[in-house]
Amino acid sequence: MSDKKERILQATEKLLAEYGFHGLSMQMVAKEARVAAGTIYRYFEDKDDLLYQLHDHILGYVANKLTANVNDEMPIEQQFRTMWLNIWNMAINGDAPLINRGQFENLPRRNSQEQRRLEKTMFAKVDTMFNQGKADGVFKDLDNEILSALGLEPSACLARKHVNGVYAVDDEALNATIDACWDAIIKHK
Repeated sequence: MSDKKERILQATEKLLAEYGFHGLSMQMVAKEARVAAGTIYRYFEDKDDLLYQLHDHILGYVANKLTANVNDEMPIEQQFRTMWLNIWNMAINGDAPLINRGQFENLPRRNSQEQRRLEKTMFAKVDTMFNQGKADGVFKDLDNEILSALGLEPSACLARKHVNGVYAVDDEALNATIDACWDAIIKHK
């Protein structure tokens, strides 16, 4: 990706986090990215295309962060714990401002088979972990989206509360929370 395109995407994300969709203009993006307004249209067809590509850019970033230091040889519980902590650390460190402010879900996105395939590819390691865990009889027989919502997504929610001073999470509480999320998705005998 070119430096200018990257700056435009970063500027758009920053401005959306600050001003929302209705407060965003291409002029603001150009100024924030330090490019001429016409330059934006060399990389993006229009504002919608910019937002679609921003959505995909953020998803790719998150997928890489989420699965960092995870491999198939690790025990399933270690893969889960690593992914959970990767989400926590991403949120605590202020990576991806739209994600941290809960605004990402409101980004416009293409509703197409191609979009779903792209997302499936980006998050393949997560699916692999859940599929392997179900095959091994570790995880409940639920859709991977549900397992993710119960097991991994609480990390971002709790991190936002921690960062915003709503609730302080020490190491003991953090480990207990990871254990509770794990417990929510595993089969009990």
